[in-house]
Amino acid sequence: MKEKFIIYFILALLRPIFANCQQVVNIAESTLKVSGLSEEVFYYGFAEGDKLMFSFQEVNGNKLKEIEITEMPSSSRFMDYKTKKIEDKVIEIPRTSIYKFRFHNSALFGRICKFLIRRMPASPATQNFNTNVYWHTVNDTIRVPVQENYLEKSDTVAITVVDQIAKVSSSNALNGNPNKSLVDFQLPENTIAWSYYIGVGAEGKVAFERAKDNFINTAATTLSSFSGYGALAALALHGVNTISKVHGSDNVKYWFISDWENVQLFWANNRFNRYKQGDVINDAAQMKSPLAGKVYLGLLNDNVMEPIEVVVKVTAVQVNQKWGVRMRDQITVTPRQEAYLKTN
Repeated sequence: MKEKFIIYFILALLRPIFANCQQVVNIAESTLKVSGLSEEVFYYGFAEGDKLMFSFQEVNGNKLKEIEITEMPSSSRFMDYKTKKIEDKVIEIPRTSIYKFRFHNSALFGRICKFLIRRMPASPATQNFNTNVYWHTVNDTIRVPVQENYLEKSDTVAITVVDQIAKVSSSNALNGNPNKSLVDFQLPENTIAWSYYIGVGAEGKVAFERAKDNFINTAATTLSSFSGYGALAALALHGVNTISKVHGSDNVKYWFISDWENVQLFWANNRFNRYKQGDVINDAAQMKSPLAGKVYLGLLNDNVMEPIEVVVKVTAVQVNQKWGVRMRDQITVTPRQEAYLKTN
C-alpha cells in the first residue's frame, strides 16, 4: 500500500508538468523553387502563446538573398540575409495574429528551397488552432474636398434681331438701281437657335399679323414661354410654325450666304456659296446653324417692271447662364485584399 501511495504522489506532482508539454504541430513542410529575381510568400496564423519553429535549407547549397518572417501587417520578427540553412528558429507569439513568410531571390537563377514551419501550442485549448489564412475584399474610401463649378441660374431670352422692310428694285428699274438687296445682322452671344420670316408686299405683312393670332389660339402657346414675343420665338425654340403660306402676285428669291467673300460674288452675279435659299411669297423657318457671327441674307426681285417691299424679321433665342463655385467631396474607393483568421 505504501508503494502505491508513493507512485500516486509522484504522478500527482508530475501531472502539471505533463499538462504543459503540448504536442508540436506541423503547419507546413514544402520544397519550392524560387525563380530568379522573384520571391515567394506564404501566410499562416498563430495563437497567442505559441512557439513558432522555423527551419530552412537551400537544396543545392546556394545562398538565398533574404528570408523574412513578419507579424502582419508590418512588424518584422525575423530576417536573415544570404543564407543557406536555418535550423529550428523559435519565435514567441505574443498575440494571435497572421505571419507572413517571405523568400526573396535576387539571383538570375532559381533556388530550390525546403522549409518546415511548426508551432508548439501554449495549452490544450489552442492545440487545434486553425492556422489557415482567409482573404476578403475591403474597400478603402477616401474623401477629398474639391472645388467645382455649378449652374446657379439659366435665363432663356428671345431677342428681336431684325425687323425691317427691304425695298428691292425691278430688273429694269429706270433709276438704275440693282434688283438685289442685302440684309445682314449679328447673332447675339449664347444663341442656341434663331428663326426668320420673309414676306413680300401686303400679303406678306398680313400673313405675319395672322400668325400672331394663330400662335395665341394653338398649342404653340403651351409649348413656349415666349408668348410675349410671339410666333417667331416659338418657331426658334421649338420649331413650331404657326405662319401660313399665302398666295400673291409678287415673289422674292432669297439666299442665306456663307461669308462676305461670297456676298461679293452674289453682287457680281457669279456663283456663290449659300446654306439656305428659296423663291417665295412668304417663308419662315427655324435655324440651328450658324449660331454665332454675322449672317448675310441676299434678296433678288425677278419682276421686270415692279419693285417689291420685303418684310424681314429675325428672332434669336439666347441662353444666359450664371455659374458659381462650391466645394464637394470627391470620393475614391480602392478595393484591397485583407487577410483574416477563423478563430471560432
